[in-house]
Amino acid sequence: MKDSRIAADGLVLLGCGRMGSAMLEGWLARGLPATSVWVIDPMPSAWLQGTGVHINQELPKSPAIVLVAVKPQMMTEALPSLQNMGNGKTLFVSVAAGTPISFFEDTLGAQTPIVRAMPNTPAAISRGITAIVANAQAGDQGLDEAELLLSAVGEVVRLSEEAQIDAVTGVSGSGPAYVFHMIETLAAAGEAEGLPADMALQLARATVAGAGALAMEADETPSQLRINVTSPNGTTQAALDVLMDAETGLPALMRRAVAAATNRSKELARG
Repeated sequence: MKDSRIAADGLVLLGCGRMGSAMLEGWLARGLPATSVWVIDPMPSAWLQGTGVHINQELPKSPAIVLVAVKPQMMTEALPSLQNMGNGKTLFVSVAAGTPISFFEDTLGAQTPIVRAMPNTPAAISRGITAIVANAQAGDQGLDEAELLLSAVGEVVRLSEEAQIDAVTGVSGSGPAYVFHMIETLAAAGEAEGLPADMALQLARATVAGAGALAMEADETPSQLRINVTSPNGTTQAALDVLMDAETGLPALMRRAVAAATNRSKELARG
């Protein structure tokens, strides 16, 4: 990143909480000079203050990118102060949930290049996945620059239309919470069968983490991996008969859960 337009013209990070800090750490590790970054944050952490970036100082007039990482409810207060950057040259990248591209176009001007992104919380440990979509003004160059930034904290996928971001929210945006709940319930089930609570939690955590890592690294599909560990009429098959029940099992529950999150995302976008 040290030889990019971002390094040359500068990057403004609006909000530097856990997600913003994870991204900034990734950019600096990839060679982006600290002197090329301006951060606006009312309560900068000790870590942030030690990075060497510009904090709450006068901003460049036309930076390469402004990355918006404030909470949606703070958006209407923070964004108007950057209206002078809506000049068609600065790319705005938003990781704010529930805030559509049209909001930025209305606030900053229709000529503003905008990329909307939906990351998830594992980005805080550089194991996230982010979906991105751009307006016509941003185009492929804007998507390329946004992907360069966001790949610092995990994988990046490109959507063909903004409407898909609600489904992304339902699958990967909210998805980590589903997995955390699975760990909770798996541990509770182990405890109910006689295991000590701390041991049951250790087993559940390691099992989910290990299975996830295997699913990422193996050549087989998740379906094939499931088949590989399921002996006919064995213990795993007995459990899967419960989990895969068409009416009461995990397929029906997950479909309802993802649909509920997707629909709620649509409601929030409508205000």
